[in-house]
Amino acid sequence: MSGGVGPTYNDIALPKEEHHAAGETSTVAGKTAGFFSFRQLNILAVIIVLAASGLVTIEDFLFTLLTVFYFFFLSKFIFPPHKNPTRDAPLTSSYRKIFGIYVASAGVVGLLIPICYIFEGMIEDDKRGVSAAAPHVFLLASQVFMEGIAATCGFSAPARILVPIVYNARRILTLVEWIMNEFSWGAPVTGRETVSARRLYAGKVLAVVNLGIWSFNLFGVLIPVYLPKAFKRYYGSDKED
Repeated sequence: MSGGVGPTYNDIALPKEEHHAAGETSTVAGKTAGFFSFRQLNILAVIIVLAASGLVTIEDFLFTLLTVFYFFFLSKFIFPPHKNPTRDAPLTSSYRKIFGIYVASAGVVGLLIPICYIFEGMIEDDKRGVSAAAPHVFLLASQVFMEGIAATCGFSAPARILVPIVYNARRILTLVEWIMNEFSWGAPVTGRETVSARRLYAGKVLAVVNLGIWSFNLFGVLIPVYLPKAFKRYYGSDKED
Protein backbone atom coordinates (compact mmCIF):
# COMPACT_ATOMS: atom_id res chain seq x y z
CA MET A 1 0.00 0.00 0.00
CA SER A 2 1.41 3.24 -0.63
CA GLY A 3 0.58 6.64 0.22
CA GLY A 4 -2.29 7.47 -1.81
CA VAL A 5 -1.30 8.84 -5.07
CA GLY A 6 -0.30 6.51 -7.67
CA PRO A 7 -2.36 4.19 -9.68
CA THR A 8 -1.07 0.68 -9.40
CA TYR A 9 -0.64 -2.22 -7.10
CA ASN A 10 0.41 -0.03 -4.22
CA ASP A 11 -0.28 -1.05 -0.77
CA ILE A 12 -2.01 2.07 0.24
CA ALA A 13 -4.43 4.54 -1.00
CA LEU A 14 -5.71 7.68 0.57
CA PRO A 15 -9.36 8.59 0.75
CA LYS A 16 -10.85 9.51 -2.63
CA GLU A 17 -8.42 7.17 -4.35
CA GLU A 18 -9.99 4.62 -6.64
CA HIS A 19 -10.20 1.19 -5.06
CA HIS A 20 -11.65 -0.88 -7.90
CA ALA A 21 -8.51 -2.96 -8.22
CA ALA A 22 -6.93 -3.36 -4.87
CA GLY A 23 -4.47 -5.93 -5.97
CA GLU A 24 -1.33 -5.74 -4.02
CA THR A 25 -2.63 -4.00 -1.02
CA SER A 26 -2.94 -1.15 -3.05
CA THR A 27 -4.77 1.67 -4.50
CA VAL A 28 -5.26 0.51 -7.85
CA ALA A 29 -6.08 1.39 -11.33
CA GLY A 30 -4.06 0.63 -14.30
CA LYS A 31 -2.26 2.94 -16.59
CA THR A 32 -4.70 5.79 -16.48
CA ALA A 33 -3.18 8.39 -14.16
CA GLY A 34 0.32 9.46 -15.02
CA PHE A 35 3.01 9.74 -12.43
CA PHE A 36 2.97 13.49 -12.93
CA SER A 37 -0.60 13.67 -11.70
CA PHE A 38 -1.44 16.13 -8.93
CA ARG A 39 -1.20 13.42 -6.28
CA GLN A 40 2.14 12.18 -7.59
CA LEU A 41 3.53 15.71 -7.60
CA ASN A 42 2.47 16.11 -3.97
CA ILE A 43 4.26 12.91 -3.06
CA LEU A 44 7.33 14.02 -5.01
CA ALA A 45 7.29 17.27 -3.03
CA VAL A 46 7.31 15.29 0.24
CA ILE A 47 10.25 13.22 -0.99
CA ILE A 48 12.24 16.31 -2.01
CA VAL A 49 11.52 18.21 1.22
CA LEU A 50 12.57 15.29 3.43
CA ALA A 51 15.68 14.61 1.37
CA ALA A 52 16.69 18.29 1.34
CA SER A 53 16.08 18.70 5.07
CA GLY A 54 18.81 16.24 5.95
CA LEU A 55 16.36 13.92 7.72
CA VAL A 56 16.99 11.08 5.29
CA THR A 57 20.07 8.91 5.68
CA ILE A 58 22.36 8.31 2.73
CA GLU A 59 21.48 4.61 2.95
CA ASP A 60 17.75 5.25 2.46
CA PHE A 61 18.42 7.73 -0.33
CA LEU A 62 20.67 5.28 -2.18
CA PHE A 63 18.17 2.48 -1.62
CA THR A 64 15.44 4.54 -3.27
CA LEU A 65 17.66 5.55 -6.15
CA LEU A 66 19.01 2.06 -6.85
CA THR A 67 15.59 0.40 -6.65
CA VAL A 68 14.37 2.59 -9.50
CA PHE A 69 17.01 1.09 -11.79
CA TYR A 70 16.42 -2.37 -10.32
CA PHE A 71 12.67 -2.34 -10.99
CA PHE A 72 13.18 -1.13 -14.55
CA PHE A 73 15.71 -3.92 -15.04
CA LEU A 74 13.19 -6.47 -13.75
CA SER A 75 10.45 -5.06 -15.96
CA LYS A 76 12.65 -5.07 -19.06
CA PHE A 77 14.64 -8.30 -18.79
CA ILE A 78 13.19 -10.58 -16.09
CA PHE A 79 9.43 -9.92 -16.12
CA PRO A 80 8.73 -8.02 -19.37
CA PRO A 81 5.13 -7.05 -20.10
CA HIS A 82 3.05 -10.08 -21.02
CA LYS A 83 2.07 -10.61 -24.65
CA ASN A 84 -1.51 -10.76 -23.44
CA PRO A 85 -2.26 -7.32 -21.88
CA THR A 86 -5.00 -8.77 -19.65
CA ARG A 87 -2.32 -10.73 -17.78
CA ASP A 88 -0.85 -7.46 -16.50
CA ALA A 89 -4.13 -5.88 -15.40
CA PRO A 90 -4.40 -4.94 -11.69
CA LEU A 91 -5.31 -7.86 -9.45
CA THR A 92 -8.68 -7.56 -7.77
CA SER A 93 -9.84 -8.36 -4.26
CA SER A 94 -12.89 -10.47 -3.49
CA TYR A 95 -13.77 -8.07 -0.66
CA ARG A 96 -13.43 -4.75 -2.38
CA LYS A 97 -15.37 -2.61 0.12
CA ILE A 98 -13.64 -4.05 3.17
CA PHE A 99 -10.28 -3.96 1.45
CA GLY A 100 -10.91 -0.40 0.32
CA ILE A 101 -11.43 0.66 3.94
CA TYR A 102 -8.24 -1.15 4.95
CA VAL A 103 -6.26 0.49 2.16
CA ALA A 104 -7.56 3.98 2.93
CA SER A 105 -6.94 3.55 6.67
CA ALA A 106 -3.40 2.35 6.05
CA GLY A 107 -2.78 5.39 3.86
CA VAL A 108 -3.95 7.76 6.58
CA VAL A 109 -2.09 6.04 9.43
CA GLY A 110 1.01 5.30 7.38
CA LEU A 111 1.48 8.60 5.57
CA LEU A 112 -0.84 11.48 6.47
CA ILE A 113 -0.62 11.25 10.27
CA PRO A 114 3.18 10.70 10.30
CA ILE A 115 3.59 13.76 8.04
CA CYS A 116 1.54 15.79 10.53
CA TYR A 117 3.63 14.30 13.35
CA ILE A 118 6.82 15.46 11.63
CA PHE A 119 5.53 18.98 11.03
CA GLU A 120 4.38 19.29 14.63
CA GLY A 121 7.79 18.05 15.75
CA MET A 122 9.45 20.83 13.80
CA ILE A 123 7.25 23.35 15.59
CA GLU A 124 7.99 21.84 19.01
CA ASP A 125 11.67 21.47 18.12
CA ASP A 126 11.49 17.71 18.68
CA LYS A 127 14.48 16.85 16.49
CA ARG A 128 14.84 13.31 17.79
CA GLY A 129 11.19 12.46 17.20
CA VAL A 130 11.23 13.94 13.70
CA SER A 131 14.44 12.10 12.79
CA ALA A 132 12.95 8.81 13.97
CA ALA A 133 9.75 9.15 11.91
CA ALA A 134 11.21 10.69 8.74
CA PRO A 135 12.77 7.51 7.22
CA HIS A 136 9.44 5.66 7.21
CA VAL A 137 7.62 8.59 5.58
CA PHE A 138 10.38 9.08 3.00
CA LEU A 139 10.40 5.41 1.99
CA LEU A 140 6.61 5.16 1.89
CA ALA A 141 6.35 8.29 -0.25
CA SER A 142 9.07 6.89 -2.53
CA GLN A 143 7.13 3.63 -2.77
CA VAL A 144 3.96 5.43 -3.79
CA PHE A 145 5.82 7.39 -6.43
CA MET A 146 7.51 4.26 -7.78
CA GLU A 147 4.15 2.49 -7.94
CA GLY A 148 2.84 5.35 -10.05
CA ILE A 149 5.80 5.00 -12.40
CA ALA A 150 5.29 1.22 -12.58
CA ALA A 151 1.65 1.67 -13.55
CA THR A 152 2.32 4.39 -16.08
CA CYS A 153 5.18 2.53 -17.73
CA GLY A 154 3.12 -0.65 -18.01
CA PHE A 155 5.14 -2.94 -15.76
CA SER A 156 4.07 -6.58 -15.74
CA ALA A 157 2.13 -8.03 -12.81
CA PRO A 158 5.18 -9.63 -11.09
CA ALA A 159 7.27 -6.48 -11.51
CA ARG A 160 4.50 -4.33 -10.05
CA ILE A 161 3.84 -6.47 -7.00
CA LEU A 162 7.56 -6.56 -6.19
CA VAL A 163 7.58 -2.78 -5.75
CA PRO A 164 5.46 -2.71 -2.55
CA ILE A 165 7.04 -5.95 -1.31
CA VAL A 166 10.61 -4.63 -1.54
CA TYR A 167 9.74 -1.25 -0.08
CA ASN A 168 7.55 -2.73 2.63
CA ALA A 169 10.36 -5.04 3.74
CA ARG A 170 12.78 -2.13 3.95
CA ARG A 171 10.33 0.07 5.84
CA ILE A 172 9.79 -2.55 8.53
CA LEU A 173 13.44 -2.12 9.47
CA THR A 174 13.00 1.66 9.76
CA LEU A 175 9.84 1.15 11.83
CA VAL A 176 11.71 -1.09 14.27
CA GLU A 177 14.32 1.66 14.62
CA TRP A 178 11.54 4.22 15.13
CA ILE A 179 10.05 2.14 17.95
CA MET A 180 13.45 1.65 19.59
CA ASN A 181 14.01 5.41 19.46
CA GLU A 182 10.59 6.24 20.89
CA PHE A 183 10.86 3.78 23.77
CA SER A 184 14.45 4.64 24.59
CA TRP A 185 13.41 7.83 26.32
CA GLY A 186 10.66 8.97 28.62
CA ALA A 187 9.45 12.45 29.45
CA PRO A 188 11.46 14.48 29.99
CA VAL A 189 14.83 13.30 28.71
CA THR A 190 17.88 15.09 27.39
CA GLY A 191 17.07 16.45 23.98
CA ARG A 192 13.29 16.26 24.47
CA GLU A 193 12.72 18.32 27.61
CA THR A 194 10.47 20.76 25.77
CA VAL A 195 8.38 18.03 24.16
CA SER A 196 4.93 17.48 25.62
CA ALA A 197 4.00 14.17 27.22
CA ARG A 198 1.16 13.94 24.71
CA ARG A 199 3.59 14.01 21.81
CA LEU A 200 5.87 11.43 23.40
CA TYR A 201 2.91 9.11 23.86
CA ALA A 202 1.62 9.77 20.34
CA GLY A 203 5.02 8.91 18.87
CA LYS A 204 5.09 5.55 20.62
CA VAL A 205 1.56 4.67 19.53
CA LEU A 206 2.12 5.78 15.95
CA ALA A 207 5.32 3.76 15.60
CA VAL A 208 3.80 0.59 17.08
CA VAL A 209 0.60 0.84 15.00
CA ASN A 210 2.56 1.34 11.79
CA LEU A 211 4.81 -1.62 12.50
CA GLY A 212 1.71 -3.77 13.07
CA ILE A 213 -0.04 -2.58 9.91
CA TRP A 214 2.93 -2.96 7.58
CA SER A 215 4.03 -6.28 9.04
CA PHE A 216 0.55 -7.64 8.41
CA ASN A 217 0.52 -6.03 4.98
CA LEU A 218 3.78 -7.71 3.98
CA PHE A 219 3.47 -11.13 5.64
CA GLY A 220 -0.32 -11.47 5.62
CA VAL A 221 -1.35 -9.87 2.32
CA LEU A 222 1.39 -9.15 -0.19
CA ILE A 223 3.53 -12.28 0.04
CA PRO A 224 0.93 -15.03 0.72
CA VAL A 225 -1.95 -13.61 -1.35
CA TYR A 226 -0.99 -11.25 -4.15
CA LEU A 227 2.51 -12.45 -5.01
CA PRO A 228 1.25 -15.97 -5.93
CA LYS A 229 -1.66 -14.39 -7.82
CA ALA A 230 0.67 -12.24 -9.88
CA PHE A 231 2.94 -15.14 -10.84
CA LYS A 232 0.02 -17.47 -11.52
CA ARG A 233 -1.53 -14.95 -13.89
CA TYR A 234 1.81 -14.19 -15.57
CA TYR A 235 2.88 -17.81 -16.09
CA GLY A 236 -0.54 -19.42 -16.29
CA SER A 237 -1.79 -21.16 -19.43
CA ASP A 238 -3.80 -19.32 -22.04
CA LYS A 239 -6.79 -21.49 -21.14
CA GLU A 240 -7.12 -19.54 -17.89
CA ASP A 241 -7.84 -16.26 -19.69
